Amino acid sequence: MEWNCVERYQVQGGLPLVGTVKVGGAKNSILPVLAAALLNESREEIRLQQVPALGDVRAMLSILRCLGARVDQEGEDLLLQTADVDCDHVPDALMREMRSSIFLMGPLLGRLGRVRISYPGGCAIGLRPINLHLEGLQQLGAVIEEKGGCIEARGRLRGGEVTLAYPSVGATENLMLAAVCARGSTVINNAACEPEIADLQNFLNMLGARVSGAGSPVIRIRGVRGLHGGSYRVFPDRIVAGTFLLAAVLTRGCVTVEEVIPEHFASLTKLLEEAGAEVERGAAAVTVRAAEPLRALSRVKTGPYPGFPTDLQPQLLAALTLADGSSTIIEHVFKGRFHHVPELRKMGARIELSGHRAVIRGVRRLSGAAVQATDLRAGAALTLAALAADGESTIAGIGHIERGYDGLPEALARLGGRISREKSVPEEVLSS
Repeated sequence: MEWNCVERYQVQGGLPLVGTVKVGGAKNSILPVLAAALLNESREEIRLQQVPALGDVRAMLSILRCLGARVDQEGEDLLLQTADVDCDHVPDALMREMRSSIFLMGPLLGRLGRVRISYPGGCAIGLRPINLHLEGLQQLGAVIEEKGGCIEARGRLRGGEVTLAYPSVGATENLMLAAVCARGSTVINNAACEPEIADLQNFLNMLGARVSGAGSPVIRIRGVRGLHGGSYRVFPDRIVAGTFLLAAVLTRGCVTVEEVIPEHFASLTKLLEEAGAEVERGAAAVTVRAAEPLRALSRVKTGPYPGFPTDLQPQLLAALTLADGSSTIIEHVFKGRFHHVPELRKMGARIELSGHRAVIRGVRRLSGAAVQATDLRAGAALTLAALAADGESTIAGIGHIERGYDGLPEALARLGGRISREKSVPEEVLSS
């Protein structure tokens, strides 16, 4: 008889992480780039270089194949042929696997003039309304109906001026993708300024689009008739880089991240310096040393770039559980971004929650425990805490973590962490 085994991380904490790690392509760049490939109606191939092996990437590739794209792999490179894409409907099961599937609305509308999707899934980190996406697409000429749990949109898009009520990364990228092949010119005001927006602009322009202003609050797109093939490598992942640096802080080690763009995560390194860590910046590398406990940070607030990213908040909160004094983190982006707090409390952390505010009172040590990853970044935070804790920890729900981290336990082990991926049979199976 075959059992359905569950994978988890097994961690023996207490060792400092020391060494160098190279950072791969950004999850939050590669997903909209993959969606953008749908706009290439030519027979020319698109090569995406050194694509990270992530759960979300696999899910997006499954969607592209469903829509009629051909996807091949050569080592770490992906080869995409999208000339035969003619399907406008994304199966519900695939849509619900990840939030980023919403990016498909813009390119499918721009190419086919129609699209039908269900509401997207993803991490359980609170409400992430898609009204900004839908309102923006309507202003570009789309007719949208919501019925039976699905969203149907149709219409030949035309350029226009759209002002976002909030600088949403996803809405900005979706509108960029919709406007690339629309008739006329489009202006997106109050656009998100994250580096991933500039990365998408660079990719689109390499394919023949005419986009300018990404990285600023105003983006301008002049519609073109079609795109062509080309070769591209996305930006390095600033969130992965920050996660490794915070691992150094938690374990009182010294870690260098290489092949990065240091200014992309400057908000983190400035906070680490404020808290007493030693930071060295190079042209494409950052080193953090933390031989002593951090000093508490009186007030950290998440916000749009260049503010402190919500995707690093759980990992920073984990680091502050061992800081000297009381710290406060205010989460202004995702309402449900504190699911890691009850799990950290199991390890001995002292954290009080009040609405979107967390007060962290530093303790001398954490203790190993069995914890559950409830979302991607929460899982990363628990992994880092386990590496610093006394004794052994097990982390379940690692599928969430591997949506956004390629080979995380292996990379941490190379830095000296005692961590491995193991399989186990669920207790309910054993007791049946």
